[in-house]
Amino acid sequence: MSTTAPTLNGVHAAKPNIVVLGGSYVGSKAVEFLAAAMHTTYKVVLVEKNSHFQHLFAFPRFAVIPGYEHMAFVPYKVEPFLNPNMPPGFDRGILDSITGPTPADAIEIIQASATEVLPDKVLLKPGEGSSAPNEIPYEYLVIATGTRLPPPGTLHVEGKVAGTQYFQEYQEQVKNASNIAIIGGGAIGVQMTTDIKEYYPDKHITLIHSRAHLMNKFHPKMHEVTMERCKELGIDIILEDRVKVPPAGFPVGKGEFTIELQSGKSVKADFAIMCTGQIPLSDFLRDLSPTSIKSNGHIHVKPTLQLGDSKYPNIFAIGDVADTGAQKAARPGFAQAMTVAQNIKTLSEAHGGPVGTLAEYKGGPPAIHLTLGFVSPRHA
Repeated sequence: MSTTAPTLNGVHAAKPNIVVLGGSYVGSKAVEFLAAAMHTTYKVVLVEKNSHFQHLFAFPRFAVIPGYEHMAFVPYKVEPFLNPNMPPGFDRGILDSITGPTPADAIEIIQASATEVLPDKVLLKPGEGSSAPNEIPYEYLVIATGTRLPPPGTLHVEGKVAGTQYFQEYQEQVKNASNIAIIGGGAIGVQMTTDIKEYYPDKHITLIHSRAHLMNKFHPKMHEVTMERCKELGIDIILEDRVKVPPAGFPVGKGEFTIELQSGKSVKADFAIMCTGQIPLSDFLRDLSPTSIKSNGHIHVKPTLQLGDSKYPNIFAIGDVADTGAQKAARPGFAQAMTVAQNIKTLSEAHGGPVGTLAEYKGGPPAIHLTLGFVSPRHA
């Protein structure tokens, strides 16, 4: 591993870089922990394609309820990273030995997308209007790029202005529809279903899920609670049946159409919302370490969250993009970020000599904060 001081934005840096790819919930926590623990010897560089942090958890509601969509986007700034914290109930790990805030010069944020990972640097595509470099050297690399969902679970536009406009247009599509089919009974599908039905009680809503239980990755009681709420709201539920999605997708704004199911049944709708199919954002790693990319696109990692490919012990993957065996959510991702921070600290303190015992990530039972509509309708 090179210890040569890297160049960032054309300026000779005094410290080598720990680079974190992806600044959503989990990547941001990794930056927070790493900068707190390593700022005396390393610069922590966050590479994030978006200019604004996106509150993905609230996207289902922002896509339905007008007037709040601008709150989905918060500008990336260094200051929120300077006071590391761990939610109650988590192991605080290295935070227990840290006193005082992280210095502001410990972190740099650059707006760019990773196009390829090399053994000692990441090639970048700078964001529109960004002064980001075309490459960034690293001594340690943390991949937290997440997954891409169909809109509105994630957005395929960039920037706050375009994102806000997208939500406003989507809200109009929901408002103008009278017979809505929602495909996928996970968290996004369930939340959109209940929000729409409570906000627009006169609309007919059908939720279609391929499994026997809604929220099937969680305790069976979650299915029971969700089904009871859907029944209260008058939502139609179809379980254990799959939708035949047309190659061009379902029409929008063209009146009623038919959704064919694999069972031979069909559903009428004038608006369909896809809430299935996560695509891991890992292609930039494929050339360096093809064996680290699983057939489903997730990154194979060891229990230490290092790449499964032992040639690269300085590269880690966490969050939704990593095949950790854990639920794809922020809560387990926070614990993974702590594990990575501890392990990078241990590796760096070895100075090329014998390495101490690395921490292993141990996942817990799935847990989630889930909304099933509002306290009361705000619109009739």
